[in-house]
Amino acid sequence: MGKTLIEKIIARASGKGEVKAGEIVFASPYRILSHDNSAAISKIFKEMGAERVWDPERIFIALDHAVPPSDEKKALNHKLIREFVRAQGIKHFYDCGVGICHQVLPEYGHVIPGSLILGSDSHTTTHGAFAAAGIAIGRTETASVWALGKTWLKVPQTIKIILKGKLKKGVYAKDVILYLIGQIGADGANYKSVEFAGEMVEGMSVSERMTISNLSAEMGAKAAIFPFDETTRKWLEPRVQQPYEPLYADEDAFYEKILEYNLSDLEPQVACPHKVDNVHALKELGKVKIDVALLGTCTNGRLDDLKIASEIVAGKKIAPGVRLLVYPASQEVLKEALKLGYIEKLVEAGAEIAIPSCGPCLGAYGGVLAPGEKCISSANRNFKGRMGCKEDTEIYLASPATVAASALAGFITAEV
Repeated sequence: MGKTLIEKIIARASGKGEVKAGEIVFASPYRILSHDNSAAISKIFKEMGAERVWDPERIFIALDHAVPPSDEKKALNHKLIREFVRAQGIKHFYDCGVGICHQVLPEYGHVIPGSLILGSDSHTTTHGAFAAAGIAIGRTETASVWALGKTWLKVPQTIKIILKGKLKKGVYAKDVILYLIGQIGADGANYKSVEFAGEMVEGMSVSERMTISNLSAEMGAKAAIFPFDETTRKWLEPRVQQPYEPLYADEDAFYEKILEYNLSDLEPQVACPHKVDNVHALKELGKVKIDVALLGTCTNGRLDDLKIASEIVAGKKIAPGVRLLVYPASQEVLKEALKLGYIEKLVEAGAEIAIPSCGPCLGAYGGVLAPGEKCISSANRNFKGRMGCKEDTEIYLASPATVAASALAGFITAEV
């Protein structure tokens, strides 16, 4: 019997010739990422009795959540992380403003095809866009990996999702993954690896793949992997210096399920409060007025997302009473968007441009909602209280195009 991508990747990371779904193995990551929670992880690390990290080259830390820190507690948190980084000689540390961990990690060449990426963040699945396995783990596990260089993993079963057809104008990768989550459910891929395939996948950009891998966490996926191809190679070429060897699923690999979707007729989708799998076609919503439109985050804060939104709002003004918040995913994205004029168009339309960071996505930092407010967001979660207020707020998830169009109209729409 052939092997799936996750089986091959974990076999490589474990040093074993072969593993099978359901088997428990010890594996060592190519990179292990964390962010502002690194202060808590370093505390656990010391409480374990560890003195030195196992390999300062493989640890990646980006400060991206409380950026810039909004109070002295968060500032102290950052200070403790910087001190730990210096003391341990950690090589890959990215301070406030460089960007969100899931964007910065591949931008700086820290993801290679066929590798295992572990991360103390639930959206570590993002790195499956590069034919790698991005797997989220907890803080205690992360501390133990810092100390020991490995952790145990149960090799997941795999669901293969075949995407066919060609998307209509005005429909994007975000609509695709929201639709899939609505069909499969928030727990439909629990502790499963997902492999994407099909003619639609072949035509997707790396950014589109990142959006889909990122949001696959919201259907419970342990990993969400795209196959390596020429698109992957070209994106990585200027960023990755070392040689790498991609892995490919075998043609006779066993899949727990094979799901096939023809999405030629797909329309813009919206995940309605308060669950990501509460997905409806936008046309079914009626007129939902909004107070805030959020463009950005690790799901949709990349250059093409800003381009799409800037073209929609160019020469127009956002609706009175609406706040359009823009959080680029990284400094690299922001610089390029400035050069290409995307930021100017957004600012002229009335947008508020923020430092590259997670911003209001988590709800603990800038741009949070007030009681009773409604938001259309390009982020990845819409749970009650997600954007900082539990009192009668509503968050709707959609593509950057829908976010931009809604900011102009004052209500949720994809029409310009």
